[in-house]
Amino acid sequence: MSKKASAKDVLTGQHFISGNVAIAEGCLAAGCRFFGGYPITPSSEIAERMSYRLPQVNGVFIQMEDELGSIAAVLGASWGGKKAMTATSGPGISLMMENIGLGAMTETPCLIVNVQRGGPSTGLPTLVGQGDVMQARWGSHGDYEIIAVSPNSVQEAFDLSIEAFNLAEQYRVPVIMLTDESICHMFEKVVIPPKSKIKVINRKKPKGSKKNYLPYKPDDDLIPPMATAGEGYNVFVTGLTHDERGYPEINADAQEKLVKRLCDKILLNEEKIRRIEEYKTSDAKILVVSYGITSRSAKGAVDLARKKGIKAGLLRLITIWPFPIPVLREYSKKVDVIVVAEINNGQVIKEVKEAAARDIPVILSSKLGGSVHTPTEIFEKIKEASKNK
Repeated sequence: MSKKASAKDVLTGQHFISGNVAIAEGCLAAGCRFFGGYPITPSSEIAERMSYRLPQVNGVFIQMEDELGSIAAVLGASWGGKKAMTATSGPGISLMMENIGLGAMTETPCLIVNVQRGGPSTGLPTLVGQGDVMQARWGSHGDYEIIAVSPNSVQEAFDLSIEAFNLAEQYRVPVIMLTDESICHMFEKVVIPPKSKIKVINRKKPKGSKKNYLPYKPDDDLIPPMATAGEGYNVFVTGLTHDERGYPEINADAQEKLVKRLCDKILLNEEKIRRIEEYKTSDAKILVVSYGITSRSAKGAVDLARKKGIKAGLLRLITIWPFPIPVLREYSKKVDVIVVAEINNGQVIKEVKEAAARDIPVILSSKLGGSVHTPTEIFEKIKEASKNK
């Protein structure tokens, strides 16, 4: 890459790059100008790329002492007016969970990339997993909502990095990219469009008197405008239950009002946030639900099933949280069986069962980490499902 090209924040054109590099470039194209992180396999190439690229575009890269400091730095940078991110995996995402909850409570837009590997504990640092799906949603304590997206190609890793930042800024919420080792260490062609063709959303800024600014007073869309520290606004940021001024207010009424809004601003917009892919589902009697790297094998399994005369289709979850309950509910009325393919012991399958409008068989095609399903393995579950109709 030439020095002239590397100084641009959007490297337009065709590239043959890894998923981790694509994520870094997507984040830069979205306007990210701060990365705070700590290297951990299999996400380290994101930090490495950002350490090289951010200084070229007047951004800041900082390697913190650990993951706790990393996410704290990201939240601070966001309140300082920068689009900010981190990237981690396994034990690192566990360490970040307390401050991800702080980010949800203080409505701090940021991106956390979780390149999943096999767990728990140190687990399989260099091998694939999808065992952090529930942790992404429920990892911090209390009631809150976040957004989580999952790419299944290197191109989508780039595209979804931009979308993830847009969602974070639009809804003032931490967004988690639930990718995985296979996607992030895979090399594929990525086409990066001209900067003018990339849609970038920035957080709402307050209007009117700085003196009367209320940092947590929402607009009609339930999302408050966000001032930047140092602009002259009175900004009070606390993880305590707070009122619209940001001042601590420790009582049940304040908790009810605040937490309900934090949840509703995401849940009531689920349809707008939702990203899914439907493949051969129009006449499907067996629905395969999958996401991330596993969905590529699931697509092949659907093709194998169709060749055998089995009417199978694929619903790929691009947005995992908030979960697309209405979509699964409608499919459960039309199909006879649902197969869920994921590299864990069964996580999304629980949401699928709960979303179903009626009691139909839901079968798990599971791997516990370390390798990706083959299309044939998922096809065998489809065959099993066809006998359960």
